[in-house]
Amino acid sequence: MTGKHTGFSASVNAMYDKAVALMDLSPGLADKIRVCNATYTVRFGVRLRGAIHTFTGYRSIHSEHMEPVKGGIRFAMAVNQDEVEALASLMTYKCALVETPFGGSKGGLCIDPRQWEPHEMEQITRRFAYELIKRDLINPAQNVPAPDMGTGAREMAWIADQYQRMHTTDINGRACVTGKPLNAGGIQGRVEATGRGVQYALREFFRHAEDKAAAGLSGMLDGKRVVVQGLGNVGFHAASFLMREDGAKITAVIERDGAVFSDAGIDVDALHMHVQETGGVKGFAGAEYEADGTKLLEADCDILIPAALEAVIHTGNAARIKAPLIIEAANGPVTSEANDILVQKGCVIIPDLYANAGGVTVSYFEWVKNLSHIRFGRMQRRAEEARHQLLVDELERLSANTAVPWKLSDDFKANYLRGAGELELVRSGLDDTMRGAYGAMREVWHARGDVPDLRTAGFIVSIDRIAASYQAKGL
Repeated sequence: MTGKHTGFSASVNAMYDKAVALMDLSPGLADKIRVCNATYTVRFGVRLRGAIHTFTGYRSIHSEHMEPVKGGIRFAMAVNQDEVEALASLMTYKCALVETPFGGSKGGLCIDPRQWEPHEMEQITRRFAYELIKRDLINPAQNVPAPDMGTGAREMAWIADQYQRMHTTDINGRACVTGKPLNAGGIQGRVEATGRGVQYALREFFRHAEDKAAAGLSGMLDGKRVVVQGLGNVGFHAASFLMREDGAKITAVIERDGAVFSDAGIDVDALHMHVQETGGVKGFAGAEYEADGTKLLEADCDILIPAALEAVIHTGNAARIKAPLIIEAANGPVTSEANDILVQKGCVIIPDLYANAGGVTVSYFEWVKNLSHIRFGRMQRRAEEARHQLLVDELERLSANTAVPWKLSDDFKANYLRGAGELELVRSGLDDTMRGAYGAMREVWHARGDVPDLRTAGFIVSIDRIAASYQAKGL
């Protein structure tokens, strides 16, 4: 990465400052919203393989304008304080944009999970959780983590259990963390939520002719050529949904060990199985292989989806990016300077603070489910089906009395008579959230002549909402 901003936080703050410059906000309040409130660093030892190993972890709280604060925990060797604070700030803006009632937080542990056996990872995770829990840095009313890079439902279950062991009388203990397995208080649709949110974000973008025209695109998602960087949880689900449900053509996938590409399109589900079995994309029979995967970021396509690490598009390669539309499934994949270069050349970027908010949105639903102690749909599903059955029975009764009787199709009846369960309600709520947040962004983007892009518009919407919260508190 090249450019004057030397860290992730500096890049996020540069984007923040660009939005604040277009707002009527007092300097003091602007500074208060920008700064990270606190970062806790913990170093702890765990006896493993006959020796004591010391690990370093972080939990950063960016903003407490609303509580609890929300943000994932990632396990990766690259975890550091600057990264965690930058991600915490993005969580603040993300939660405000999609109107989930949380402040922003983030956590990380400097570790390579692949180097440890599952039982060792459990020991390490529980000890890290213990260090955070005893300081109320994991708490259903104060700080609620979720999965991130290198973590998943397994780690969240360990953390939730550790919290409940330490707070045996907290009836809401399960709400201390989201992204849990279903049998441990999780919610249907959470695993794929971020990827599903990327899909819904693209669908919403393609509903607006003015926005498509800004990117030089037309039509809908069917047949659009898509390049995906990163086939982890987010990239895989986004690509798979776009391919199977919207008819998009995945023409290249970039991973750690290189990239595969095919003008005819790649079967992402088959590729994902190959990666699970072999650890990389090399050797996949359904496409050609390129050892230098970063070259494919510059491939000719309609949509580029960076879904892995931050700063993969920077001043060194931004001018060569050919995609007219980029959607940031990862956090911070485009640096501040690269963003300016891309916008100047006419590229439209659907920003991370909106595009990957599906995860925190469905985490919000899970948190609410845990606090209410009841599965979504349990109270109303059968009543809804009974009402629909009354209507179908009446229509068929009326049909029987007509000169030419008609019949409702079996497919219609099966779909209409099925009441909404938890998964349907989660998807409905996520779709509604992504539509509402996009509408708020694009209104600012198009209504004001001084807002150059969707990212700046998203920051303006978020900052305005955060400022209103702080002002309501008396600041």
